[in-house]
Amino acid sequence: METKREEEGSGAELVDASEIEYVSYGGEHHLPLIMHLVDQELSEPYSIFTYRYFVYLWPHLSFLAFHEGKCVGTVVCKMGEHRNTFRGYIAMLVVIKPYRGRGIATELVTRSIRVMMESGCEEVTLEAEVTNKGALALYGRLGFIRSKRLFRYYLNGVDAFRLKLLFPRPELHPSLSMMADTDETFRHEDHIPSEESSELHRGL
Repeated sequence: METKREEEGSGAELVDASEIEYVSYGGEHHLPLIMHLVDQELSEPYSIFTYRYFVYLWPHLSFLAFHEGKCVGTVVCKMGEHRNTFRGYIAMLVVIKPYRGRGIATELVTRSIRVMMESGCEEVTLEAEVTNKGALALYGRLGFIRSKRLFRYYLNGVDAFRLKLLFPRPELHPSLSMMADTDETFRHEDHIPSEESSELHRGL
């Protein structure tokens, strides 16, 4: 995978893509790593019940990125029936600042999307802040379209775009390896189960 080298802040380390290790969620020992990573990037952290909802029910859809033993990125997703459609949903995507712009987010999302597709999902959705240009660019390169604008979706009053990726018939679907291999600087946080919605509708 080609690495886009962009420093963010003084002293940011240039990291080659080959140095990043990607692993799927492996159990309780990974939960604190995900929680710490998300909590340190977001001012309104998720509750532990939200994390467990996702990683316990869909552990195979969550991935972590490591560099020299340090967790530097994660994606957390789910999938299930929604209005007669088997749909995947990207709930959390975070890459810490010194490691952004190096293809890590793209790789994390691509791995989750591949599992969703292989599991029979017909589409994948998420919400992203309308001002989050990096996230919108990333998902645009991966084939997501803007299906709806959600006004004042987040607690900070900012609108969101609902993004959607539709899978063609299996025999026509191109390899996910052809997806974009670079990403922009961003953080991404999405809507989660209704019991958490009053706390967590916040953009990035």
